[in-house]
Amino acid sequence: MVQKEKKQKKPASMPKRLFWMLLLALVVFGGVFGIKAMMAKQTNAFFDSMPQPASAVTDFAAKKEQWADAEESVGTFVAINGTDVTTEAGGIVRELSIKPGQPVKAGTVLVQLNTTNEVAVLRSLEAAAKLAVVQRDRWRALGKDKLVSQAEVEERATTAATTLAQAEAQRALIAQKTIRAPFSGVLGLRKVNLGQYVNPGDPIVSIQSLDPIFLDFSLPEQRMGQVLEGTLIRATVDALPGQAFEGKVTAIEPLVDTNTRNFKVQATLPNPENNLRPGTFAHVNFDTGGLREVVVIPQTAVSFNPYGNAVYVISQVPRGKDEKDMQGKPLTGNKLIVKQRFIKTGATRGDLIAVTSGLKPGERVATSGLLKLRNDAEVTVNNKVQPTANAAPTPENR
Repeated sequence: MVQKEKKQKKPASMPKRLFWMLLLALVVFGGVFGIKAMMAKQTNAFFDSMPQPASAVTDFAAKKEQWADAEESVGTFVAINGTDVTTEAGGIVRELSIKPGQPVKAGTVLVQLNTTNEVAVLRSLEAAAKLAVVQRDRWRALGKDKLVSQAEVEERATTAATTLAQAEAQRALIAQKTIRAPFSGVLGLRKVNLGQYVNPGDPIVSIQSLDPIFLDFSLPEQRMGQVLEGTLIRATVDALPGQAFEGKVTAIEPLVDTNTRNFKVQATLPNPENNLRPGTFAHVNFDTGGLREVVVIPQTAVSFNPYGNAVYVISQVPRGKDEKDMQGKPLTGNKLIVKQRFIKTGATRGDLIAVTSGLKPGERVATSGLLKLRNDAEVTVNNKVQPTANAAPTPENR
């Protein structure tokens, strides 16, 4: 009987097992990554086709206005007469009549210095002058009778004239020690005290003439022929919001500064209430020509860029057939979209700016929310809170 030998299975080799394990891992992970990629693709497709929400903006319809060609500048108020009162002669302050901040008339005594010694010297000189005059007259009479020489007569006359001049000089010295207001104006704070020694040239008190008052400002040389004496100007100061002060150009500097290429202009303004003070900063504007029509929009509607200024123009267009809302429902009717348009701008007036080309009257432009806009973006208009658009704004202090 022949025994059949059972054939034993040989175990699989190590390389084959590794191969099948790698293949299985590739299938599993490949399926996972494939499913993930398919889901990401579908998600991106959903968001790409999802309609963008409309941006809320405010709008303004470009309009025509009549503007006069005008020029603006900044200047400083200057007193017509203003100085620090001082003394020509030194001395000790004996009397003070200064009332700081009060108006005074020209010639009003402000300070009296001690003159005791000077008055005593004056009396001595006056006595000597009186004697010299008597001797001069006597020698003149003797000279007529030929009793003395003409030389002696002239010598006595010279002596009399000298002593009289010395007395007059002493009176002038005494007068210098009475310090008076050189012109009518308003006094500042006093800088000396009773009993203080004052040297010649030391400031005693400032005095400023306030009505009328000068306003000095500068203009570029291109405006040399556009501003003339008698031109009306308007000035405003930050310290007095809402108030405008008018005056006339009274002087034009003929010299142009070689460093700045500007020339100086001086206007005179009435100041009966002394509201305008020397040294105050002022905004100046004045007309340089006739009226002309311009298209104006708010400055907030303009994107100022180095490569050109632009606005977003709002227009109404019909919706596409496939447009849907956020819930996937179809949309019908018209919608508002914006398109960027480059424009050329001109002068400004308060919150407004003139458009010289690129925009027609009646066209609507977005005035807020410009940073979130792009070409053909859908917008909604909400004008409950709008930027100011006044040619002469008057902001409130808060």
